[in-house]
Formats: sequence, C-alpha cells, structure tokens
Amino acid sequence: MSKQQFDTRLIHAGLPQVPLGGAVVTPVFQSAITHFEGEGDYHDIRYIRLNNTPNHLELHAKLAALEGAEAAVVTASGMAAITTALLTVLRPGDHALFCSTLYGGTHDFVTMDLPGLGIEVDFVDPQDRGAWEAARRESTRLLYLESLTNPLLEVPDLEGAVAFCREHGLVSMVDNTFPSPFNFRPAELGFDLSLHSATKYLNGHSDLVAGAAIGQGELVERVRRKLAHLGGSLDPHACFLLCRGIKTLAVRMRHHNHSALVLARLLTGHGAVASVHHPGLEEHPQHERAARLFDGASGMLSFELHGGVEAADRMINTLKIPIQAPSLGGVESLVTRPATTSHSGMSAEARAASGIADGLVRVSVGLEDAGDLVADFEAALGA
Repeated sequence: MSKQQFDTRLIHAGLPQVPLGGAVVTPVFQSAITHFEGEGDYHDIRYIRLNNTPNHLELHAKLAALEGAEAAVVTASGMAAITTALLTVLRPGDHALFCSTLYGGTHDFVTMDLPGLGIEVDFVDPQDRGAWEAARRESTRLLYLESLTNPLLEVPDLEGAVAFCREHGLVSMVDNTFPSPFNFRPAELGFDLSLHSATKYLNGHSDLVAGAAIGQGELVERVRRKLAHLGGSLDPHACFLLCRGIKTLAVRMRHHNHSALVLARLLTGHGAVASVHHPGLEEHPQHERAARLFDGASGMLSFELHGGVEAADRMINTLKIPIQAPSLGGVESLVTRPATTSHSGMSAEARAASGIADGLVRVSVGLEDAGDLVADFEAALGA
C-alpha cells in the first residue's frame, strides 16, 4: 500500500492490527502494573512510568507516522519533553546553541538551570548561519530552534540548520509546537528531534497538559529512558484524550490557518496597529520560506499597537470573543501579552534583547467564525 495521506494517518496510525477486545477505540489501560513476562531489560517491563502501556504505544506510533519520523515518546508536559531531550544530549562541559527568541519556559531553563549543571549556552540569530559558525566550539553538541518562534512568528533558516548540524556532527532540535505536524514535519527536512507541547494544537481542546519528542529512533529511545529516570511520564487516561484530540488535527488546523490569516490582514491594514507578525502575510520577512516549507502558517499571530501597553490592555479588555489567557492551540481564541504571561520569567532587558516589547499582543486564533472575530477586533481597536 502506498503511503497514506495525513488525514488518514491521523485516524488510523498506531492502532493495533487486531483491535483490543474488539474495541474500535483503544480503551484506557489505567493499571499501573502489568504481569511480568520475563522481559530482559528494565525499560521493557510494562509499567506506566516507563511509557509503554497500550495507550502510550498507540500514541507513539501515531505521532511518529504524522511527522514521517522513526519514533516518538509522549511526556507529562511540553517542558518535560524539552528538558528531558536537552538533558539526554548535554553533559557537564558541553556547549549548546539556542535561537535568540524562545518560549519563556525554555529560555528560563536554558539560562537558569543548564549553567548550574556545567553546560554553557549561547543565543544566536536564527536567520544567520554565519553567527552559528562564529559561536560554535569544539564542545558544541546541539543547535536548538523553534520552527515558528514564540511570540514573534519568525521562520528560522531551517534548511540551513539541518545542513549546519550535519556538517559539524551536532544534534538538531526544533520546537514544532506552533506549526503542528499538519503544517510542518521536521523529520522530512532532516531534523534529529522535534519537540511539542501537545497541550496545544495536538490536543486542541485546552483540557490536558502533555508533551512529545518525535524523531530519529535511537535518539528517541535515549529520551524515553532518560524520561523514565526523571519521571515525567504521561498518564494513560491523558494518552487516551490526546489520541482522541489528535484525530481532528487536520480539520482544526485548516480552520486555524485560514482564520489567522484573515485576522492578520485586517490588523495589517488598521491605523491603530504598528506591526503584525504572521508568516502568511506577503510582507513577512520569511514569507517565501514559510510558503515553501509549511503547508500553512498556523493560527498564531502577534502585533503591536501605536499606543503601547496602555492601548494593548484597553483593546484586550474590550474584546468579547477571545479569552484573556496564556496557552494556545485550542478551539477557543486566546489573547495575551507575553510580557505578563509566557515570557514573564525573563527580565525586561532579556525580553527587549529578544525583540519582545511589553505591549506586544499574542493571539491564538480559535475555531470561531472568522467574520465574528474580525468584527470583534475591529470594534476593540476602534475603542
């Protein structure tokens, strides 16, 4: 059989060949322990913390199939996926390169925790391979990017990153939360490991917290074993819910992609708006790259108003449809100022250096009618 299309894999990938108990949907295997069957390796024993219940295994196979990767493992949160992956690769005395604009939680771990473990880091412009070359050392082990940066929606030189890492024997890691596997599949480009906050688009319903690491088989297995030691395992019931949410990813992302672009175009033409960040816009500096590598520009956008923080807060408080809350990727639209939520752990100086203004507004466009959202933002901007 030829390779199935993405929508088909969403539904059927990972399902056991013989349905368990005849169930069309895999039941929840909530048992913490399973009968010992003479497994020769500790990590093969069936145990929830070892991430190998039938619910875990179905989810792992499905996620790997979605990104065209060899393997996957789910975790208790997106940060569990990120930190476990980094601690799998990095050791005391190592050096790592990170893109200059990162999710705030990742930035905090990189700047506050890695140095205490004897790991050195440098932040580099995600567009400038020359800067990566200049910062690389003999002790450099990995390059870490975000496929769409949070919250400025930049598209790094992803192709250059893969080539750079291969040339120097580095591990290539990318946080693929913002595009989701529907829009971008890092393994197909050659990345070693793709990381997700599965809380967001993969689940899509704002009702669970989970993470995932997807990529090269041997590396994912090392992440799984490290995860078993650190304990950031996902509960089988959460696996069941995440698997259910993933099945609607394609139909959700098509709507997210469309509505976000409609809203971004409205904002671009509004006199109260100083700048808009969304790679689907033709004037976005990496629009051509996004159009070439992605199947859609995601439901995320950010923008600044001429009136700064005061105008941003007034607009947010006037909006009727979006909920003022952190997180993203759910069916409901969310709006927030990253300086007060996702990036509040960074100092004002660090945010400024990353280009994150205090008045920057980030929007996760949900599944509401696009016309209703446009009308709501027009009214709020008019205020």
